[in-house]
Amino acid sequence: MTVQVAVIGCGNRGADVYAHHLAAQGAHITALIESRPARLHEVATRHAVPPEGQFTHWTDFFARGRVADAVVIATPDDDHVQPCLHALALGYHVLLEKPVAATRAQLDALQAAEARSSGRVSVCHVLRATPFFQAVHDTIRSGVLGQLVGLTLAENVAHWHYAHSYVRGNWRASPPAAPFLLAKSVHDLDLLRWYAGSPPTRIHSAGRLHHFRPENAPPGAATRCVHCPVPDCPSDARRIYLTRPADQWPVTVLTAGGVSLHDALHHGPYGECVYLGRNNVNDHQAVTIEFENGVTAQLTVSAFTHNNTRTLKVLGSHGELRGHMDRGELELHDFRTGHARTWTVNVTGNHGGGDTALVRDWLAFLRGERPIPTPLVESLDSHRMALS
Repeated sequence: MTVQVAVIGCGNRGADVYAHHLAAQGAHITALIESRPARLHEVATRHAVPPEGQFTHWTDFFARGRVADAVVIATPDDDHVQPCLHALALGYHVLLEKPVAATRAQLDALQAAEARSSGRVSVCHVLRATPFFQAVHDTIRSGVLGQLVGLTLAENVAHWHYAHSYVRGNWRASPPAAPFLLAKSVHDLDLLRWYAGSPPTRIHSAGRLHHFRPENAPPGAATRCVHCPVPDCPSDARRIYLTRPADQWPVTVLTAGGVSLHDALHHGPYGECVYLGRNNVNDHQAVTIEFENGVTAQLTVSAFTHNNTRTLKVLGSHGELRGHMDRGELELHDFRTGHARTWTVNVTGNHGGGDTALVRDWLAFLRGERPIPTPLVESLDSHRMALS
């Protein structure tokens, strides 16, 4: 069975990740919806989508009725709910990029719409699909740690990644983008909820925008990095983009639609000084969660790290598990025997292999071969925690 999929939103996630992996795994991309004509043409050429399958707005696509098996929704944060409601009204299965919604009322509306529909929503919580985080889950459920007591998880965003996405990029201002915790770390809240195996009962969070503000600009800083004389700015766009492969993220975000890197740095938002004050989302946030079964969890999300990875500790009555995602390293200490064991898990690919695995599992669901991965109802707690 060849699954026919329409992709709504042809940015990095929609086109370069989901459409790419879907096509590589045998799906047929039959329609594309993208508001930027140059980007729409570029992605349509890539997947040989004819003009009649190209749309600049999702309302025009849905006006055709149900013309595919499923849709991917990877539009900007504030444009997830309405296309998903339309898709469900037509009975489409949906792969929905996170965050699925920006308010509790919208979460309730999506849940109610799915209940009325023959279609089902799978949320792009790709971390659940990674071998690394699945290994953590399996270790907890094995009982080797004894009673689960606490979880500590750090999302190390990396200073350059934060500058790219949350100062210069699509998520720099909320609204219209989701708040920092919801946009960046609903993945992590989902993991903590999955590991705890219990609903949350109390949440406390503290965070603010510490550094990327006009008053912290170095003396003499220019409005654009290409003209800036400051020699040692860690957020210099020339350092971030000119030193990385031109055919990989994040550079491909700047050059989407045929824009040259030179023009992007000279004229686009990714060449702007990070101290202009056009951003308002937190750059450091700490969250404490109490779950119904007594487990507590701490999550720290920070721009002020050198690496782009996640690290964690799982604390149990009989053991401790430590993990470092980008190295694929897991270290288990057994309190009863005094022994320690270290092993590695394959973390090849984007999100440690999670992007490929999620698409694989979703296609298997569409073909009737397995249950739906990361269903909407399981994602509601993580979003509600972020919105608390």
